[in-house]
Amino acid sequence: MIYDWMKQALREPLVHFLGAGSALFLLMGQFGGEDSLDRSITINAAEVARLASQWEQTWRSPPSPQILDSLIRDYIKEEIYFREAMRIGLDVDDPVIRRRLRAKMEFLATAQIQNMEPTEAALESFYAANKIRYAEKPAFSFDQQFLGEDEDSAKVSIFALNAGKQVQGQPLSVSASMDKAASDNIAREFGDGFADSLRNLPQGRWSGPVQSGFGWHAVRVRGVVAAGTPPLPDIRQRVSNDWRAETQATREAAAYQALLDGYDIRIAKP
Repeated sequence: MIYDWMKQALREPLVHFLGAGSALFLLMGQFGGEDSLDRSITINAAEVARLASQWEQTWRSPPSPQILDSLIRDYIKEEIYFREAMRIGLDVDDPVIRRRLRAKMEFLATAQIQNMEPTEAALESFYAANKIRYAEKPAFSFDQQFLGEDEDSAKVSIFALNAGKQVQGQPLSVSASMDKAASDNIAREFGDGFADSLRNLPQGRWSGPVQSGFGWHAVRVRGVVAAGTPPLPDIRQRVSNDWRAETQATREAAAYQALLDGYDIRIAKP
């Protein structure tokens, strides 16, 4: 179990990225020193093109030769100040810089993980577990209680319903229950958003709150009849997108845990 988890963690792109960065940092610490500051600054054609492109995106016109020279000089100034600040350790023990670096690392981690592609086995498993979501014309049997326009109050009422308590729903001129109702018919009474949300609800208990054009509802799905579910190859990209969205938090936690396991954490509490 632990071995499988470690293999999965080591496949995370964030772990590879940070591992390479750590190795580079160690090498610089081993062979560098106060005098190891690189005092050579090369502005290549690609960097000049980037500066010009940024100007053009902002001002909707290419920079003149004079403006481009000014952009290059400003870039050189920024690079020199940055290197000198790093040389004298201004980045050390600065809470603002720490927060910004953390934000950048979290952004990089999220970007890496969001771009991950699931394995064929993971995609097939996710598709099999969520087939109803992709059914073209599912039919639902469900009960609903209208709980008003306050979402927080509706959440409390749903908790009470699942605890076996009686909740007095508010009167509404729509069906309290529907049996084997097609999504189109449900949408005509409650709206498209309400009908679509039923695909993602568990069966047998009160869920929500689910929003309609009237407000918030508690919904208990009693049964689903799926018809016309497309095969996985026809909707592969849609299923892949859903897999990434729903497993992102788990994969981020696994990647962070892999990094955390590489540290010896000691906490001295007063």
